[in-house]
Amino acid sequence: MEDRPVKIPSPALSFVPIIVLVGMLFFTIRIFGSSTLEGASQIVLLAATAVCVLIAMLYCRVGWKTIEAAIVKNIAGVTTALLILLLIGALSGSWMVSGIIPTMIYYGVQIIHPDVFLVSTCLICILVSVMTGSSWTTIATIGIALYGVGKVQGFGDGWIAGAIISGAYFGDKVSPLSDTTVLAASVTETPLFVHIRYMMITTVPSIVITLGIFLAAGFMHRTVSSESVLGFTQRLEATYRISWWLLAVPAVMGVLIARRVPALVTLFVSAALAGVFALFFQPNLLHGIAETETGGAASVFEGLLRMYYGSTAVETGDATLNELVRTRGMAGMMNTIWLIICAMCFGGAMTASNMLASITSVFLRFMKRTAGLVGATVFSGIFLNICTADQYLSIILTGNMYRNIYRHRGYESRLLSRTLEDGITVTSPLVPWNTCGMTQSAVLGVSTFTYLPYCFFNLISPLMSILVSMTGYKIIKKIKPDEED
Repeated sequence: MEDRPVKIPSPALSFVPIIVLVGMLFFTIRIFGSSTLEGASQIVLLAATAVCVLIAMLYCRVGWKTIEAAIVKNIAGVTTALLILLLIGALSGSWMVSGIIPTMIYYGVQIIHPDVFLVSTCLICILVSVMTGSSWTTIATIGIALYGVGKVQGFGDGWIAGAIISGAYFGDKVSPLSDTTVLAASVTETPLFVHIRYMMITTVPSIVITLGIFLAAGFMHRTVSSESVLGFTQRLEATYRISWWLLAVPAVMGVLIARRVPALVTLFVSAALAGVFALFFQPNLLHGIAETETGGAASVFEGLLRMYYGSTAVETGDATLNELVRTRGMAGMMNTIWLIICAMCFGGAMTASNMLASITSVFLRFMKRTAGLVGATVFSGIFLNICTADQYLSIILTGNMYRNIYRHRGYESRLLSRTLEDGITVTSPLVPWNTCGMTQSAVLGVSTFTYLPYCFFNLISPLMSILVSMTGYKIIKKIKPDEED
């Protein structure tokens, strides 16, 4: 049966599913705490989706087939991300058991002084993410190693994760290899390098302030005793076979990235190589991971497979270190994948019902001046990050909604492309149910709410975008004087 004429919902009605979602999440988090992502949040997202669908079908006259098509399209759009998540799970497990990450931690705590650890971590992640163009790959590789170094040196989870994510998303935002950078430029029809150069006006001040905060925080940190650090390194050396040769795997990964090999291929090759190195360097650990009693080749083979797909626990003689080297493999990503699928259902229903468009119209009322237009774009992007749970979809939707408005008001397309990145790319890991927020939380093992206050670059960037727009710096408006604000 064909759909009846669609009725556009009012902004007040459109906010109902959002209120249901936020309200239920508030109570869910209070009840389940850190276990929220194990199923409770997924049910909340589906319940909010059901409310949205009910309103869409009964009031907005949107047919089920339309809603279903939007949900399927949303889920199809993140299939590559889901595969990358599975490979990241395999990569993190294999790099830990093979001794690659323990080797990085072993040498890292001896090279990086605690006073400059946070700022060094941020700078290292900036370098890697600019070269790779991927925050996910940066955090899943060097990020995990730096997290281990920070834990050994006594830093809090939030500070370490905040430094890692701040640096990783700098590269994700400005690297010409980044998919979000290319997407923002493409959606707004802005030349790529024009877009990147224009972003530096807001990005450089944001990262300078961020590095200053991390530098100051590092000097204020209470240093862990050298005896304690020495104990950690000795236990690592006693548990793993530490060798510079293990760093050949990250080197190969760097070469693949430099040659622009697709992310899925790069992650797969890196995980496979780590398995080979595990056979040569850590055969005893593979025996210990295996649950078979047959021993020999069968035990090693089982340990190798479990390293990739399941949870592994290595006894080091120290409870903190045991937790640090524990891995969850591909299976550990399933809750995140489940949550992403549920979030895509909610985003699809909100889009098909025209509720997102109705809510966005509220932001348009604040667009009388340049700062209002930029602010509305930023808040629309953040709002879509929350509702659609996907940064790519948020960039596309926000870009399409505002492109003609910027053009009609005489603004250059680069202003919109920069604002999309300032408001969407960097805020995506700050939303617990966004694909980026879920991924970084799962990979680092730190909840989104724990690291959110310390992701200074991600918090400052949207504010910097609005602040710069208020000054009018480098904002060229090609319109007649009598049409100006």
